[in-house]
Amino acid sequence: MAAIPNIPDVDPEETQEWLESIDSVLDRDGVERAHYLLETLVDKARRSGAYLPYSANTAYLNTIPATREKHTPGDPAIEWRIRSLVRWNALAMVVQANRKSTELGGHIASFASAATLYDVGFNHFFHAPSERHCGDLVLIQGHSAPGIYARAFLEGRITEDQLDRFRQEVDGDGLSSYPHPWLMPDFWQFPTVSMGLGPLMAIYQARFMRYLHHRGLAETEGRKVWAFMGDGEMDEPESLGAISLAAREKLNNLIFVINCNLQRLDGPVRGNGKIIQELEGVFRGAGWRVIKVIWGSYWDPLLNRDTKGLLQKRMEEAVDGEYQNFKAKGGAYTREHFFGKYPELKNMVSNMTDEDIWRLNRGGHDPHKVYAAYAEAVLTVDQPTVILAKTVKGYGMGEAGEGQNITHQQKKMGEEAIKAFRDRFNIPIEDISDTPFYRPPDDSEEIKYLHERRKALGGYLPVRIANAKSLEIPSLDHFEALLEGTGEREISTTMSFVRMLTTLTKDKKIGKYVVPIVPDEARTFGMEGLFRQLGIYSSRGQLYEPQDADQLMYYREVLNGQILEEGINEAGAISSWIAAGTAYANHGINMIPFYIFYSMFGFQRVGDLAWAAGDIQARGFLMGGTAGRTTLAGEGLQHDDGHSHLFSCNIPNCVSYDPTFAYELAVIIREGLRRMYEEQESIFYYITVMNENYAHPPLPEGAEPGIIKGLYLFKERAVAKDRPHVQLMGSGTILREVIAAGDLLEQDFGVDADVWSAPSFTELRRDGLAAERWNRLHPEEAPRPSYVAQCLEGRQGPVVAASDYVKLFADQIRPLVDRHYVALGTDGYGRSDVRAKLRRFFEVDRFHVAVAALKALADEGVVPAARVSEAIRKYEINPDAPDPITV
Repeated sequence: MAAIPNIPDVDPEETQEWLESIDSVLDRDGVERAHYLLETLVDKARRSGAYLPYSANTAYLNTIPATREKHTPGDPAIEWRIRSLVRWNALAMVVQANRKSTELGGHIASFASAATLYDVGFNHFFHAPSERHCGDLVLIQGHSAPGIYARAFLEGRITEDQLDRFRQEVDGDGLSSYPHPWLMPDFWQFPTVSMGLGPLMAIYQARFMRYLHHRGLAETEGRKVWAFMGDGEMDEPESLGAISLAAREKLNNLIFVINCNLQRLDGPVRGNGKIIQELEGVFRGAGWRVIKVIWGSYWDPLLNRDTKGLLQKRMEEAVDGEYQNFKAKGGAYTREHFFGKYPELKNMVSNMTDEDIWRLNRGGHDPHKVYAAYAEAVLTVDQPTVILAKTVKGYGMGEAGEGQNITHQQKKMGEEAIKAFRDRFNIPIEDISDTPFYRPPDDSEEIKYLHERRKALGGYLPVRIANAKSLEIPSLDHFEALLEGTGEREISTTMSFVRMLTTLTKDKKIGKYVVPIVPDEARTFGMEGLFRQLGIYSSRGQLYEPQDADQLMYYREVLNGQILEEGINEAGAISSWIAAGTAYANHGINMIPFYIFYSMFGFQRVGDLAWAAGDIQARGFLMGGTAGRTTLAGEGLQHDDGHSHLFSCNIPNCVSYDPTFAYELAVIIREGLRRMYEEQESIFYYITVMNENYAHPPLPEGAEPGIIKGLYLFKERAVAKDRPHVQLMGSGTILREVIAAGDLLEQDFGVDADVWSAPSFTELRRDGLAAERWNRLHPEEAPRPSYVAQCLEGRQGPVVAASDYVKLFADQIRPLVDRHYVALGTDGYGRSDVRAKLRRFFEVDRFHVAVAALKALADEGVVPAARVSEAIRKYEINPDAPDPITV
């Protein structure tokens, strides 16, 4: 907190002269000149050896003094009535729902504190998409959803029946608990209730708007990203994790509005300090413009009379825990404990009643103060802006929760509390027993004003419009180089992906829409060749000569660069991917993002954002590089991924694959392009690729449908009546071990093995669940077989499936297999060594696959158990080795 150093004033007369000089400069030349002089003096003192501690804080006062406030152009009286009706309907929605069932829940207090912050924006600042303006992006704080529904009800966009079905969605036409685009695809733009994700996504949405503009793909000038959040939410690492990027990129199209009601869910945010001052220091230090809206207009006369700065001193002294008490315990308490600390302050309010003192409002509840802050924010140049607005949690709830620790969880209010709320906000309802909704007639002043304000701003918000034109996707033949095989030359599937990406970026019809995204691992993935070809996006171009400028693949930053190189920042990179993947809804243009990352640091680290991507209906490709628990070899435990597919399979609209060969990758990506950008399905793909080099065969004839479905016959062996038979399945790099195991079984034990490539156990499981459900609900119809059952029909022998992931990955299809089924996988922690040893350790190499197949045959009585023991000895397997999951 900023404070005058505790040093005695040895020359008050000189001090007064300096102060008068500054006053003169302010009056004559303005704030900018005064700022320049003061900074010059500070610089001079420091250069002369003086130690001047830096503070990023300013006084605990409004940033914009009353004399510089821009005045609200609207009708304050009508706006207050509209705001009051919105408050009432938001409260009624939650109260009514919880009278039906306490299971439904809901929140009253968050919106109650933020109502004015939203109201001023909706009335005067938030632009909707229209012919005149492409529209602002507004990220609503999740717990404030009831208030947004209540306003849409007054606008006629949501019916009373829908309000009555708040949080009751199963039967249709209900309202989702929080902002969920998946559930309300024409209404909500962004899922934000997983706290911390809203601020992070907002920053990267604002940056992506600049990216589109600089690449000439969309006109985004004049558009703003408004992100609303709570002060408690700022403790989430994601909330503040990318604010330096916003300042570095000079994102003046970004405005954070932090509702500082001083309370988190269980109590004060900073009971022993000041969250507003703390956040000011953080954001100013990061390079943001900070506008504090702390005190409402009722404080202005008192501040004008504070000629000695005693009131300001008391404001600085009081901590947030005290401010919570001042509001919760009323005017008399505040007189005694705030003003009463100093006789001069107590005398200052002696002519005010306790009611007058209690009505001293906070800035976030004063529409004039909020308007002035927003008006300044939209004019900010070369900086993002954060508005820190002080409010009261549960404002208007009275004894039922205003300013109390319990207020966040309040979902019910007694009759007296509801009556007090009605009277406080002058709601024209006599009988409140049912807490009815209220909407004035269409020809009322309030409704007409509401429509006029939104018409002036282009229409209604929030709204989600997905009207981007489909893209013309090249045919599979376009990727011939990946389909024809590599002969004896060995490459990785990662390199195959880079080749396909390069081909796509050169395509004349869709190339410019491709957005390659990397988190500082481009060289790991062999993508450095794209630096020179496509350029790395930089809002400032390249102000230096790169160290490797004399090399062919030098590090090239450029204003219209196509690659987003996000640094060591997986959360930021996937936020960029989400911004690109939702451009079809937010900017009317289909972008094709490919985000490639270490698979271990993808889903495991940013699973919450991946889930949000599903909710927001992002489209694009997540490429899990260096995937699998044994393919990264020497990197070890923290780098080895054996479970990312278990994360991805839980997201309903995430389509997951673990391909082995280049042709599989080409077929999968091309199919994804078709589904997402021709058919415009709201899905996204997670595809794992490896860094292991090996030869790739050509595309087998007729394999495409099976690749897409997740299973196809890679190698078939003729069935001899006198020979045992098994079915071997594999995915990713372990498919090659499975192929080799089939050869071992034939050569060493006379067992015939069909080999199946299973690019997606996850998609096979989904197909099987769909068939199972249909059969369960249509008991008198002929049962539908799963695709797995269709593939195995008429084939002999048990099934052994192996992958570079935990056993549960391949085990997903166990219920679909009508015979003995064995799943092998890499359960346990990863470790460092060469691939062959790692696969032996995790028991997924060719020898363990062969032994598992023989044991399955032995269990069925097809071969004697002694043959299994023989194989264990022959392949030098230690039967007493510790289980990999335990070591």
